[in-house]
Amino acid sequence: MPLELGLDTFGDVTVDEHGQLLPQAQVLRDVVEQAILADQVGVDVIGLGEHHRDDFAITSPEVVLGAIAASTTRIRLGSAVTVLSSDDPVRVFQRFATLDALSNGRAEVIVGRGSFTESFPLFGYRLEDYERLFEEKVSLFAELIKEQPVTWQGTTRAGLHHQQVFPTTESGHLATWIGVGGNPASVARAARLELPLMIAIIGGEPARFRPLVDRYHHLLELQGSAPLPVGVHSPGYVAATDAQALDELWPHMKVMRDRIGKERGWGPIRREDFERDAGPEGSWYVGSPTTVAKKIAATVRTLGLNRFDLKYSGGTTPHPLMLRSIELYGTAVIPMVRDMLA
Repeated sequence: MPLELGLDTFGDVTVDEHGQLLPQAQVLRDVVEQAILADQVGVDVIGLGEHHRDDFAITSPEVVLGAIAASTTRIRLGSAVTVLSSDDPVRVFQRFATLDALSNGRAEVIVGRGSFTESFPLFGYRLEDYERLFEEKVSLFAELIKEQPVTWQGTTRAGLHHQQVFPTTESGHLATWIGVGGNPASVARAARLELPLMIAIIGGEPARFRPLVDRYHHLLELQGSAPLPVGVHSPGYVAATDAQALDELWPHMKVMRDRIGKERGWGPIRREDFERDAGPEGSWYVGSPTTVAKKIAATVRTLGLNRFDLKYSGGTTPHPLMLRSIELYGTAVIPMVRDMLA
């Protein structure tokens, strides 16, 4: 399977030249501009993640992707991730099938449980049903993407009896991944449903996920399924030099990390912790084009990946800096990664 190299963002709310937070509306318009640039410089995929917080602007990835579709020609358009547990699988399929039509077959969806829980009370779901909601809804979604009449019964929404869902896609296939963290049960579910696996690696050494990848391939083989793609989503940032990349990203990433850490009972992140994760053994891809390319290539080899997505938005990092990072990723990092792996 050919290697795809993509970019992801959650629409992190950024600051202007005076250090003031921008309105979410402006951030959304900036995301569209970022995606257009990614298309122009040869990035394979742009992924937009769903959140329902004041520090991330994207709540409806497919709406923003529709705007991007109208101004791009080749880049694939995906979610990173769609929180299926608190959404309706039928409506998710319909929205992404519509996006697929408007983009001439470029849509894809990554479904997952998400790493935040704000959507559950917002849409009237109980956190006690966290596991059951996802298990039932992802099983229904796996049936919907077959684009045949669906018969399904569960406890979290109304059942379906020989129900055809429209619109269908022109190709008859909506590309769908399951997004996971480090949970072996989630990996087993992806294999059982015969869906590609996208692993979010945001801390520690990427090599420690190799047993999960091996388990996924082994389970597919045991059930007689064809091999399926495996991808990784990890944070990163590209600048002219390693020192410049670290210095530019650090203050903005620290704002995001400390806010989330305070909510979850973590202590403030230190510069040495950040530099360790940005180092050769960590899961932050920060540095010059050569440094980032070498690290991506190493992760692709170690885990046997078919896709690598760089989460390029780091906290409040200003829009102009992200545009430069995207340009370097497309024009320098991607060609180097392909050469190294060739």
